[in-house]
Amino acid sequence: MDWLSLDTQNCPVKRTLDIVGEKWSLLLIREAINGVRRFDDFRDHLGVSEAVLADRLRKLVAAEILETRPYRPAGGRTRYEYALTEKGWDTWPIIVSLMQWGDKYTADPEGPFLNVRHADCGAPVRVVVECTDDHTAIAHREVVVSPGASARERTR
Repeated sequence: MDWLSLDTQNCPVKRTLDIVGEKWSLLLIREAINGVRRFDDFRDHLGVSEAVLADRLRKLVAAEILETRPYRPAGGRTRYEYALTEKGWDTWPIIVSLMQWGDKYTADPEGPFLNVRHADCGAPVRVVVECTDDHTAIAHREVVVSPGASARERTR
């Protein structure tokens, strides 16, 4: 495969980054994974401006990564909180993978920020690339990549 001969405008990595590739978007997803639901809590925990927060939440809702749900505080008006959709929860391995990479290459000398462990046995959780045939982890040098059905030749 000649990578440089492919038109990358249709690449799923590009399309994914168009949706979640901005820092605040990924941090909002991280917050939602960890149970943050309300606008003020996102703003206060992240230290993000209200304008940027409103914009990123709107984009994540439009992309169906988050959905809004009404709630009414005692004596207050109806407001909306944000919850991950199934599509949003499918970003969980991305967040865990980024955390793994950060723990390896940007680690705090005191140790990891979070310990992510399997609820049943207590073993650490890690994201791996595996072969779907035998379910074993594989390295990049054990992979062959070829153009898929939606790959297009690059026009010059």
